[in-house]
Amino acid sequence: MKHVTKVILITIVCGVIVLAIGANTFINYTNSTEFCVSCHSMKRNYEEYKVSVHYKNASGVQASCADCHVPKELGPKFYAKIVAVKDVYHEIVGTINTPEKFDERKMYLAERVWEKMQATDSRECRNCHDFRSMDYAKQGRRALNQHTKGFDQGKTCIDCHKGIAHSPPAMYEEDPSAAMPAK
Repeated sequence: MKHVTKVILITIVCGVIVLAIGANTFINYTNSTEFCVSCHSMKRNYEEYKVSVHYKNASGVQASCADCHVPKELGPKFYAKIVAVKDVYHEIVGTINTPEKFDERKMYLAERVWEKMQATDSRECRNCHDFRSMDYAKQGRRALNQHTKGFDQGKTCIDCHKGIAHSPPAMYEEDPSAAMPAK
């Protein structure tokens, strides 16, 4: 009987390891920019991103879709992947599968991302941008003043940097204060 118990235990452990490796491989695949832009609705977002400072800049550092939209920590990463299933669903059922339909929902979608970023203190931004590591002497006077003021007021990156990698929704361009409720 002991032998059977050992075999079952080893089988379970091996199964868990194989499942973890498979899940990690799948998550890494779904974090690739190629996967993200495989949906028709994301192709336009990718074109917007390609003219942003997050794609092309003097330092040559390039942020991927996952760098900005997927947390690095395991728990939040799994949660983000579960939530992202709704985007795939809406692409499949046709809610956002044309430029016109996507534009109709762009403000709603942007607000969800902005709310998440505010709730997490712009966690994904901070994977690359760290207040303590900023060289304020190399910032322009306006950026230095805005950053200092924002830090003192407890603001997070997205409070001031909406539209940094994608074109903001038309409604936001007309009235930036209309996009988000006050804190």
